Amino acid sequence: MPIFALANSVNQGYWPFLVLGICVASLVILITVLRVHAFIALILVAIGAGCLSMVGSLPGEAEGKSHWLQAVELATTEFGVTAGKIGVVIGLAAIISFCLMESGAADKVVRRFIALFGEKHAGTAIVVSSYILSIPIFFDTFFMLLLPLARALRLRTGKNYLLYILAICCAGVVTHSLMAPHPGPLAMAESLKVDLGITIIVGLFAGILPVAGGWMAAKYINRHMEIPLREVSGSSTKDLADIVGKPESELPSFFWSIIPVILPILLIAGASFASALSWQSKYPSIYPTIEFAGNRNIALLVGAIISMGILMRQKKMSLARVNELIGPSFETAGVCILITAAGGAFGLMLKNAGVGEAIKLAAAGREINMILLAWSVAAVIRIAQGSATVAMLTTSAMIYPLMNSGTPLPYNEVYIFLAIGFGAMILSWMNDSGFWIVSKLSGFTEKETLKTWTVVLTVMSLCGLVECLILAKLFPLR
Repeated sequence: MPIFALANSVNQGYWPFLVLGICVASLVILITVLRVHAFIALILVAIGAGCLSMVGSLPGEAEGKSHWLQAVELATTEFGVTAGKIGVVIGLAAIISFCLMESGAADKVVRRFIALFGEKHAGTAIVVSSYILSIPIFFDTFFMLLLPLARALRLRTGKNYLLYILAICCAGVVTHSLMAPHPGPLAMAESLKVDLGITIIVGLFAGILPVAGGWMAAKYINRHMEIPLREVSGSSTKDLADIVGKPESELPSFFWSIIPVILPILLIAGASFASALSWQSKYPSIYPTIEFAGNRNIALLVGAIISMGILMRQKKMSLARVNELIGPSFETAGVCILITAAGGAFGLMLKNAGVGEAIKLAAAGREINMILLAWSVAAVIRIAQGSATVAMLTTSAMIYPLMNSGTPLPYNEVYIFLAIGFGAMILSWMNDSGFWIVSKLSGFTEKETLKTWTVVLTVMSLCGLVECLILAKLFPLR
């Protein structure tokens, strides 16, 4: 076969890099040029990575299995492994997301923060409330959830429409890249073998500075650019007026509105800290209960049950009716699981093809800043193919072997997690679905979106990189 003749003619130490280049280029062409669905594209390049690997290098080939057949079987196995780790969590997050929207709980949280900050600082109120609300909600759903509120505020105040839109984006993008149950951070924690609870707590605090940087950039852009409120499909002026005039009595209480988001975080973080403090030996009677309650599947299940109860009580719905309404949310979650699992399979197949080991060997004996390397690889993949989630999955699978290449990292592995998440934010443009969601739903032109959304995300990515480098030096957390 010509491809194997080429493989034999290339130094075997460099062949995995050629495999990486071919696969990434193929992925970019499939998604951006041929417009192939991300799931199909990722599965194809995952199988391709296995087929392009050196004959005899894949697990299982030593047992006499065909190289080609093993490439397909291993890719589907790795797909199942990733799906098994993230599927339940993403499904439960979809329930919480839907119930927060339908019950008015999300509206309540935003209104409380606006009341706290004052209408004059409505943009800041949206940023702060969004940072909490966006933790369990996928970015596209979250943006659609808060968009009517941003448009309603523009009607009420008569200005700052661009600022309100960017306020939603600042928080939603950071939580999408740094905090479970979003699929990218969830899969990254698995690939990098970093405790999930620690990633949530560290991500929650580490995301504050980049959000602040993005918010400052948003305010600067808003002062120098005015975008009018335009009519968009599915959002009439009458609907916006209804949102503005909706009485507080029709919304759940603030406590019950926020608890489906906060409680799962506290449960997961509590179990992580109990483990870190060796409670399993100090408090053997209570640790199993804490560990069980803090399991990510159980914690999200608790949040989902509470959110469903709030919706049933608020809208006077039966459990059967709520389950009926949740159906479309599961369809969205299912697509998300398919794409994320396929991305995980691609990353793991690159590892099986020897890419991670080849990078490790190439880096041996050299001074490489792992944080800068992780950020750069994620940024390049993100710019090339558009998806932040794919960038996180692929980069984490490639970087993990380097983290265990002999010399221990001088800082905690969570900084690599953060660096990849920040790198995956950068330079969202036409090949990113988030770009089009913000553009089309907000009524922005492509040029306006590039000058606003793209700039703000790039500022946040760079702020995150600088923050990682400084914190890893000052607080290595070893």
